[in-house]
Parts: sequence; C-alpha cells; structure tokens
Amino acid sequence: MSEETKDPYKDMVESKDQAFKDEVKQNGLGKASLSKFSNDTLDSDAHLGWMHVGVDTLPSKGMFYPSDAIVKIKAATVAEIRHFSTIDDTNLVDIDEKLNEIVKACITVSSKTSKFSPKDICEEDRFFILLSIRDLTFPDPEHSLKVNHESPKTGTKHEVELSKDYFKYYTIDKSLDKYYDTDSRKFLIETKSFGIIEMRPPSIGIMEQVTKYIKERQVKGLKIDQSLLQVMPFIITDWRSFTDQSLFKLEVEMNGWDHRKYSLIYKLAEQMKMGIQPTMLVDLGDGVEDVPIGFRDGLKSMFIIQDIAGELL
Repeated sequence: MSEETKDPYKDMVESKDQAFKDEVKQNGLGKASLSKFSNDTLDSDAHLGWMHVGVDTLPSKGMFYPSDAIVKIKAATVAEIRHFSTIDDTNLVDIDEKLNEIVKACITVSSKTSKFSPKDICEEDRFFILLSIRDLTFPDPEHSLKVNHESPKTGTKHEVELSKDYFKYYTIDKSLDKYYDTDSRKFLIETKSFGIIEMRPPSIGIMEQVTKYIKERQVKGLKIDQSLLQVMPFIITDWRSFTDQSLFKLEVEMNGWDHRKYSLIYKLAEQMKMGIQPTMLVDLGDGVEDVPIGFRDGLKSMFIIQDIAGELL
C-alpha cells in the first residue's frame, strides 16, 4: 500500500496490537498490565466519529432494550442534513419519516444476547437521540438551538437555549413496576378477566408500520380507526411480527373486545407513556418558568444553523 493510500485507522489498530504483544512478551500473559489497553474500543469509536450514549440516560432508561445493549451515535453528514431539510412541517407522515431516516443514518446499536436494531429504539427516546446527534453535528455553542419566550409573569422577553438539561420527563406509572419482566424486557400484566396482556411502549419499527398503515388508508380513501391507533402500538410488542395479516387479525380481535377490555388496555397504554414533556423548566433569572419546546423555523431548523450572522462579513 502506498503512502497516499494508507489507512490511518488500520495503522492505529496495528500499533495498538504491537504494543499489546510487547507488553505480554516483556511481562508474561499472567502479569501483563492490560489496563492501558482497556479504552482501545472507545478510542477507535471516537476515531471513526462514533460516540457512546448510555441507555440509562434515555427517557426509557433502557428498560425495553437487551440488558447488554450498546447505543452509539455520530454526527449527521451534509447529505443527510440536506435531505432532512426537505421536511414538510405540515405533513405528519413526512415528519415521522424524515426523523426516522436521520436517526437510522446516525445510530448503530448492538447486543450479544438478543436481536437489537435501530428500529427497536423506543419512539420516545427518538427525540432525545436526535438532539444528541445535533449536538455532535453542531458542537459550537453559538450554533445551539434557541427558542423565544416571553414571561407571562413579567412580560420580559428571553432567548432560551433548547437544552436537555432543562427537560422534564413523563415517567411510566409506578403501579406497573410489578408487571415488568426483566427477561422479555416488557410488561406481562396479569388480569382477572383477560389473562396475561403483553405490552410495552412503541418502538420506531412499530410506528413506521403505523405510518405505513395510515398512508395506505389515506391513498385508498378509507376511514382510519383512531381507537386502533391509540392502543395497537402498545400491544404489538415486536415490529418483526408486524404484518398486514397480523394487523387484520388484531382489528378483528379488537372488534370482539367488550368495553371493559378496551378501557383497561387504553388506560394501561396511558400509564405506559414516557418521554420528554412539551415544556422545559428554566431559571430565567427572575424566576423559574415553564418554557415551551419549539423550533423557530419548524422542525427542519433542528439541523439547520439558526443564526448565520457569525458567518457574514
């Protein structure tokens, strides 16, 4: 390989490998100090632009991922940003698709014990991950997202940074804790009249199927059953088993439910909701207030620099 085409990552790995061999040769395998090599994987990830995200920092706390789940993110590329900037803020389906596309392009997940895909990421973790990706993409403080806020108490106008440090979170009702199964990573809810009901908050994969269902119904001019959409994402617990046939089977099954069963599952789904609340709790200097989360120029501004003044002469 010529000097011009050398792979710097390969050189880095080979140098680490040689250093490890020298350590073992000098001290023997049993006495070799391996602590200096413990961060090799982290170093190589950083070299390639991947950064670890602790699943315990996510709104879901990693409850619905494999116990050994690893999540990494990278900055968005120019091509990915250009594509995201075409988002139609008036079209909920397009919004959902564009958000998922940039998440899947900028995340990698892994587990040694279970199937784990970006589509297994909880829907309510998505926004948190998107903001983390943006932080990597635009690390300079002057490029942070800001919202305009006028204090209802004093009338004072503020420019507030949209920061994860200010977020408030919805949390799953504590009464469901006893039904959480650590092996299956979902809730197995025992009921008196309806047996065991399996439920979990919806994943990106499930919600993609819901979006597909909505689009197909809209194209055909068919009515969309809102009651189905409210509970279905919580009771189909794996997107891999979500097919047109399984959806039809669920529709037929739901039509046979009595009001007690629907009410029970609806209430359980409500108690299972988690994620970021629509307002931030911010100290504005003259008091702590709830500041609505928003984007000055719509969602597309999430990956477009808001203030270009710093680049203008």
